[in-house]
Amino acid sequence: MTTLEATSERPRSGWDRVVAGWLSFFRAEGRWLAVGLAAFAALWYLPVGVPRFDNAVTEALALARWYAREHVLLCLVPAFFIAGAIGVFLSQAAVMRWLGPQAPKAVAYGVASVSGTLLAVCSCTVLPLFASIHRRGAGLGPAIAFLYSGPAINVLAIVLTARVLGFKLGIARAVAAILLSVVVGAAMHLLFLRDERQRQSRGIVLPDEDGEHSLAQTALFFALMVAVLVFANWGAPAEDTGLWAAIYHAKWWITSLASAGLAVMLVVRLRRPPLAVAAAAAPAVIAALAVPDRPHVPFTLGVAGLSLLLLGGEPDDEGRRWFESSWGFARQIMPLLFAGVLVAGFALGRPGHEGIIPSAWVEGAVGGNSLAANLFASVAGAFMYFATLTEVPILEGLLGAGMGQGPALALLLAGPALSLPNMLVIRSVLGTRKTVVYVGLVVIASTISGLVFGAITAA
Repeated sequence: MTTLEATSERPRSGWDRVVAGWLSFFRAEGRWLAVGLAAFAALWYLPVGVPRFDNAVTEALALARWYAREHVLLCLVPAFFIAGAIGVFLSQAAVMRWLGPQAPKAVAYGVASVSGTLLAVCSCTVLPLFASIHRRGAGLGPAIAFLYSGPAINVLAIVLTARVLGFKLGIARAVAAILLSVVVGAAMHLLFLRDERQRQSRGIVLPDEDGEHSLAQTALFFALMVAVLVFANWGAPAEDTGLWAAIYHAKWWITSLASAGLAVMLVVRLRRPPLAVAAAAAPAVIAALAVPDRPHVPFTLGVAGLSLLLLGGEPDDEGRRWFESSWGFARQIMPLLFAGVLVAGFALGRPGHEGIIPSAWVEGAVGGNSLAANLFASVAGAFMYFATLTEVPILEGLLGAGMGQGPALALLLAGPALSLPNMLVIRSVLGTRKTVVYVGLVVIASTISGLVFGAITAA
């Protein structure tokens, strides 16, 4: 017997067995043990009772409550239904024709870049729509242009910016947002061209156009859903006069008419029995007449009635597939959104309130028109959550505190289009690498735009 064989057969000492057991355990469970110890240490040293920390926790919960009350029902729920309808009723051939990789670039980017003029949505509400058109085969570039333009190019927000913050800033925001949507989309297309070619080659087989429903009927169907989304969220204008104010005072009448049109479409397009549609709509109508000052009540009942109508079908029924597609988007997106809202509220608070980061730090970092000021405004805007139109009063306060014109534009370009909740959902659709590049491109483009605008206004 050789020395090596004798050594290998020699019984291990007690210490050898102990060390081997330790190593075996740490190899198998070391990661979970480290996470558990870190979590325990974080809880042990949690600064409960420190005013700034306690206030930041309150702000996180307050922002989540505000988001649930103001955006989930009226913004996200209609957006989920629209996204589900895109996946079921809008043929893949139609999406590919207008937004696909083989579509004329001028057409694809033109359609995507001006889409925001029709959608008064925030950075979170646009997400299910983006996920749906991307899933249906839209090219990465046009899909990204749509993702950016949806919340960034909002006619009402641009008009409000011009009236409150100045005509120059309003025009600069409109022009720069359209240009940035195309530039960022094209850059994403070029940077991930190989991935896009692989995605397209994996089998996007174009089906024939759906002959069961006419193009006019499909267009009307989507127009009614978009009308519900837009007018239900029509914000109050700065002045109680003019066209915008008139629409604001009639918003619920317009929303009701669009909802009635959808009820008719349920009968005509989805072949739901008229009596069933009437029975589903009756609670919403009664609630609207009984509590006209609480529009969330009839809106909730209307959504519940629509859901029950759509579920009442065979597994391959169009209406049932519409609901299941919408529910799939809601299940994927909602948990990430609320997690992001809690983190954003903890870090930065609500408009007019402080989180863990003092607002004085933000105000002191965005003065003048330096590269640092514009970059800070872009990064801060990218991680903050802005509901539609709330960026205008926030910028009004920051400008009054000494913010430069360039950083103001940088924040207007990065803020409404991005947020921490928005990033988490984009990552679930595109992956970490593409999300990081997209966020970086928006921040860089917003910073450059702010620098150029600041230099022009200072000249």
